[in-house]
Amino acid sequence: MPLKTIFKTEKPVIAMLHLPALPGSPGNTEDLNAIRKGVLRDAEALAEGGVDGLIIENFGDSPFFPNRVPPHTVAFMTVLAQAVQSVFPLPMGVNVLRNDGLSALAIAAAVDAAFVRVNVYTAARLTDQGIIQGEAHRIQRYRRLLGSQVQVFADVAVKHSAPLAPRDLRDEVQDTIVRGRADAVIVSGSATGQETRVEDVKIVKENAGETPVLVGSGVNLKTVEALFPHADGFIAGTALKMGGRTTSAVDRFRVREFMKLVQKLRRG
Repeated sequence: MPLKTIFKTEKPVIAMLHLPALPGSPGNTEDLNAIRKGVLRDAEALAEGGVDGLIIENFGDSPFFPNRVPPHTVAFMTVLAQAVQSVFPLPMGVNVLRNDGLSALAIAAAVDAAFVRVNVYTAARLTDQGIIQGEAHRIQRYRRLLGSQVQVFADVAVKHSAPLAPRDLRDEVQDTIVRGRADAVIVSGSATGQETRVEDVKIVKENAGETPVLVGSGVNLKTVEALFPHADGFIAGTALKMGGRTTSAVDRFRVREFMKLVQKLRRG
């Protein structure tokens, strides 16, 4: 499905809603009501700044479970996603860290979100949570079971990970799309906020066929112009935060300035 069908624009900017540590997580300091207020403030700043979509993610829940998260995490994320959707009806995605694509699908189906992001979708990667194996087979069957139209956006060579053995990026792209049936692929840098290499984006795009390619990290005022011709969409998070710090609140000025540049690039 072309991204324009979901986001109603060419080369959409999808902004991160990084949740703080949820109740039950080691770093939690706020109750759900306080978290909801902060998330809605961030969503308002992003929506008013002109972003084209949002991704809600349990970023503060480190150290992350490698696969399934507890039921309370799913419940809290569903409540927060619904709260955002009810006020800011932008296309929404769900990412349940570290790699719980099934829970992400369940949340997305419950709140009528447009897509999920799955970090390790096919093959296996070495991460700080140990070896994580892709679950494309379960995710696709669960989507069918739910009768859901939620799109699956899958990372290739995802950040904060390493391959178990050397593998050509071209092969990863092909497996993710052809054998994994991903609806879009995401290419990123080595870590959150780290720049994505233009050369990597080119390789992924050249081997993705008609499948949309998004840049998943390091998209900012300095990098977006070079990345723009080679990608179909962009996921922005750290660059839109106060001081460029991932854990800070969204900076309205940064959002407006970033989207102003993107609009200029869209016009050519």
